[in-house]
Amino acid sequence: MARRKQPTARQERLGAELRKLREAAGIKGRDAAALLGTDSAQISQIEFGTAGVSEERVRRLAAHYSCTDSELIDELVAMATDRTHGWWEEYRGLLPTPFLDLAELEHYATYRWDVDFLHIPGLLQTEDYARALFSFTTPDLPESELDACVNHRMRRRLIIEDPRPTPYETVIHEAALRIRVGGRTAFRNQLTRVLELSDTDHITVRVIPFSLDDFAGAGSTMVYAGGAVPLLDTVVRDAPHGTTFIDSTAQLDHFRRLFRKVKAVSLDPDRSRDVVHQLTKEL
Repeated sequence: MARRKQPTARQERLGAELRKLREAAGIKGRDAAALLGTDSAQISQIEFGTAGVSEERVRRLAAHYSCTDSELIDELVAMATDRTHGWWEEYRGLLPTPFLDLAELEHYATYRWDVDFLHIPGLLQTEDYARALFSFTTPDLPESELDACVNHRMRRRLIIEDPRPTPYETVIHEAALRIRVGGRTAFRNQLTRVLELSDTDHITVRVIPFSLDDFAGAGSTMVYAGGAVPLLDTVVRDAPHGTTFIDSTAQLDHFRRLFRKVKAVSLDPDRSRDVVHQLTKEL
């Protein structure tokens, strides 16, 4: 297969999982290469996602690595053989790669969890709210690039608006529900949108109120995307140096626990809707 110049996050994840299996088995790259009748460079390219790998090779490698998790192996095969050209590819070259990687991750996610403290989560945002955010955080964006950022964010909402939507649960701090991004009218429309979505069967919105005592979890902001099997879950976090995709087993366990802790101290969905409704009336 031809070498890829710019593998997607999903292609890189497949390679990373194959590398994890090899290293857990204590097998050198050259030995894996010998099994496939190739060289160590080819194994490195597969594990970095810059080279594709067939179903037959994935299954041979998994067997050689003594992996007996059939569900994981089947999902790795699905990742290796998937030829989906998603809508996000239309934005390649127009938007930073993490935008595309996030949309791809969401497309394949079996469920989504969000925790946000200062902004309404992206999947719940209205167009006016998203435009105001992008305009403030990147004020030098040409109008065409600003439009692309906003349009991309609106198209990401497909996963919760599709006839077969992805189950979605989010915890939002009251601060995000009070910061009037975009002005009074735009923000009232944004809160109304949150209320409407929170009333659907597949979306759960929980609020952490200012009145909660002894809360120290403001650093818990995250996007958590469930994989087809737990080992393929992914956490996405924004940091000053850029967007980070986290997939190590220990870190995933940490963020699962963190989400449960934040969820446990939040209001239940009914009381959360009451808070949002009251804040909407105040605008």
